[in-house]
Parts: sequence; structure tokens; C-alpha cells
Amino acid sequence: MDEFSFIDSIKPTYYRQPSLLKGIGDDAAVFRSSKDIVTAVDTFVEDVHFSRSTMEPYHIGYRALGANISDLAAMGASPSFYLVSIVIPKNWTQAELSQIYSGMDDLASKYHMDIIGGDTVSGKKLTISITVIGYTTTNKARYRQHAKEGDIVFVTGTLGDSLAGFHILTSDNENNRYVDQDFYIHRHRKPEPRVTFAQALESLGRVSLNDVSDGIANEASEIADASNVSIVLRENDIPVAPSFYQFTYEQQYQWKLSGGEDFELLGTVAKGDWAVVKEAAEKTNTQLTVIGSVVVKEKHPVYIEDNAMRKVLKKSGYTHLK
Repeated sequence: MDEFSFIDSIKPTYYRQPSLLKGIGDDAAVFRSSKDIVTAVDTFVEDVHFSRSTMEPYHIGYRALGANISDLAAMGASPSFYLVSIVIPKNWTQAELSQIYSGMDDLASKYHMDIIGGDTVSGKKLTISITVIGYTTTNKARYRQHAKEGDIVFVTGTLGDSLAGFHILTSDNENNRYVDQDFYIHRHRKPEPRVTFAQALESLGRVSLNDVSDGIANEASEIADASNVSIVLRENDIPVAPSFYQFTYEQQYQWKLSGGEDFELLGTVAKGDWAVVKEAAEKTNTQLTVIGSVVVKEKHPVYIEDNAMRKVLKKSGYTHLK
């Protein structure tokens, strides 16, 4: 199949967003908006960010788009459009490529997102670059720089699940020896961005958010640095799944702090606004946990407390170009 036939094969038969004036089929897409526009891009490389040994093509597409949507959620944006540029090696079949796009489309449909363009080229490694576009109400985008001394630090969901799933998929597990292994594998392959929860916070005048893509140690440090504050996390309060105990202490500690790819939301908010955050969690059926506080800037950006002992929590999650 040539490039044009491939584009025709993924071209939508209809569009979900009324603001779209022109989708796939011209040199560029056109859309119109009276709101603030938020955009993000991520690139995923085979055997670096994903592997066929742990994921079906469908999951690769689903997870890649999910990671991008999570960035929009962290900005408080409503997902609307996405573009996909893909480098295709000869050892990937048309059926497998179609499954990648099927995974993306299934997740996109949950948020009424439209694919509006991209590019296709040949190359040695499958590489997927996704650009997402969303909207926020004017001046309602959420920034990392909005944390202030005295804020509550919170996180959604449970942490460490994705890396636990990856561990299960890559370990000798012929006898299904892990408790809740389907749960962990699902969390690794099909993350669910916290879009509706973030949208439910729109009434707040100030809240900082960061999606847990590279590990909570990294995400907390990014908020602290951007806001010129320090953050103190309480290790015993960091939420994990009920069966997380089955892994070694070292694994639990590393995965919940540095595992990343859970695509939960880490946030800070004024104590006086905590009731609004709790109400948003209840309305969207989102698990919510207070895990620390924002303090005046100290020597290091992030500290972690365990049994009243405080120590520095260094950046320890996934970092690119390393």
C-alpha cells in the first residue's frame, strides 16, 4: 500500500468536533475557536518507549495517545484534535498499522477527538509522533508555577501500577503467580487519563497540576522548581493498589516514586479550596489522596518523610536523552 492509500485507509468517515472546518484531505486542517488553545506533542520509538513483546499494536496506539491526552488533562484542557506522524519499517504489516490507529481511535472516541492530519514516511524503527490540541476556558489553563506555600499536595489513583505491569509482562510468569496481574497489565497497556477530573476543577482560581508520566519524584520536583517552593511528601500516604504488597520493598519504593507512566495527576491547591477538589473527585469517581504539603523554598525542591524522618527525594524517574 502506498502513502496515499494508507492515508485514505485511516481517514475518518465523519468528524466529532463542530469547530473543525477542514480535516484530512488538504495541505492543512482548519478549526475555529473562541477559547484558549492548548497543544502538546510526544514521540514514541519502538524498543525505547514500547515493545511488541509486551504490547499488541492496538495497545501501542492506545497508550501513545493516552500519554498525550494526559498532558492536556494536566493543563486542564478538553481534548479535541490529534495529528499522527509515523515512521514505518518494512517489517510492520498493514493489519498491524491499522490496529495501532484503531487503538488511538477507540480512546479518542471517549473524548470526541478527531484525527485531523499527520505524515507517513518509511524508516528502520517504528516511530509515532502525536500532536494533541485541546481547549480551555480563557485564562483557565493550569500551570506548574501556581503552587504556593501552605498548599495541599494531592494525587489521583494509585502509583506504581504501570511499572508493576511491565515487570509482570517481562518476568517468568508461566504459573500466573502474581495477584491481580490483569489489573497491573491493563494499567500498563491502557492508561486512562484524568481528563474529567481536571475539567471538574475549572471553578478553582488556582491549582497546579502535573501528570505522572516520568515518576512522582520528577513531577513534584518540576512543580517545586517552577513555583520556587519546596514540596514535602509523606511516603506512607502515597497510594498504591491493595495487592502492591506482593512485590519487594525495593520494588514498591522505586515504582511508586519513580515508576512513571501511570498518567495520574499530581497537584497542589490551597487548603481553603480542598473541598472543591474532593467534590470533583466524587463527581468523577476518582480516587484522591493527600500526600504532602508545599513549604517555603529550602535547599532542595522535594523531600520525603517516613516515620518523622525527612530526607531529600532526588529526581529518579525516567529522563530522556540519557
